[in-house]
Amino acid sequence: MPTDAALAEALAAPFLPLARRIIAEATVVDDRILKIDHFLNHRIEPALMHALGEALAERLAAFTPDLVLTAEASGIAPALMTALALGVPLVYAKKYAPDVAAPALSRLVPSPTKGGQTRLVIAARYLPAGARVALVDDFLANGRTAVALAELVAEAGATLVVAAFVVEKCFQHGRAGLDALGIPVATLAQVERLEAGRVIVRGL
Repeated sequence: MPTDAALAEALAAPFLPLARRIIAEATVVDDRILKIDHFLNHRIEPALMHALGEALAERLAAFTPDLVLTAEASGIAPALMTALALGVPLVYAKKYAPDVAAPALSRLVPSPTKGGQTRLVIAARYLPAGARVALVDDFLANGRTAVALAELVAEAGATLVVAAFVVEKCFQHGRAGLDALGIPVATLAQVERLEAGRVIVRGL
């Protein structure tokens, strides 16, 4: 078995085709906002998304998940491709207005892009007790959605064995919440910082 340090390094090794595209093509706004929606989460390139799913699945396979979990909407594409590569079902948390009555499994999460709050909802029958769950999403930023999903998994009596993200914005420290829960984190590209309109990717 690899050491914790070796495992963390393997889970965070940059996926070069993605990292290079981020560096070459990303739009940076005010050295705060990273936009790669032209290929990741608005306009989607199926061949690239398939490759991202395969790369994530390679990192997650050792955790033997029974299902992949994400939140709508932008997490669905990478999560679906990852689930396909792993040969397991995908479940996604639906988003509702915060005043919608809470079903068995729900959490209120602040929206960093739209403001206000969103309710994440999962039907309990799709998150069975005892299941081994892999969380997959497009971005890890402040980590609030990821932690909320981790709480829902625990409430269901399932186990979140790993959390995986296409891009981690390290400067927003979202990993801390998952680290506190003891959940391993896998990424394909770690953005260290945005500087003078450029994207600095860790490991490149």
